[in-house]
Amino acid sequence: MSSTTARPSAGTRVPPRDAIDPRGPQLTAALTAVVLAAVLLLPASWSVALLAVQAGLFGLGAARGVQHTPHAWLFRTFLRPRLGPPSEWEAPEPPRFAQAVGLAFSLVGLVALLAGATLVGQVAVGFALAAALLNAVFAFCLGCEMYLLIRRFTATA
Repeated sequence: MSSTTARPSAGTRVPPRDAIDPRGPQLTAALTAVVLAAVLLLPASWSVALLAVQAGLFGLGAARGVQHTPHAWLFRTFLRPRLGPPSEWEAPEPPRFAQAVGLAFSLVGLVALLAGATLVGQVAVGFALAAALLNAVFAFCLGCEMYLLIRRFTATA
């Protein structure tokens, strides 16, 4: 069990209060990875527009929580009804923090691309892409783990 999860009682199909299905953020990461890969591969005019949209999605996830994004709606509407209940539930705060980290990297990338610093923009997008791929492929949320480390560090300080 990951340190970002909250296990429901045995046989319970109802999530703990405010908990989210971790497969939703994993789908979000997969879709995000596709968008960020396209940003790196498409011409500059398309890349800037696509990265601006992705930054907006990150901003929405950071401000309202990943459970209130268009990706979450897609997951709840089309995918979750075809899946069994998750084996674990996840607290919403770590994925929300991860969205804020994604927002920061996408904004750095966007500003850099608009300023003509293509390499800086591509590196920032590349870092966000690597984090999205870790979550999409291995269910390892780098931003979530950062959140937990920061919480542990600040709790002992």
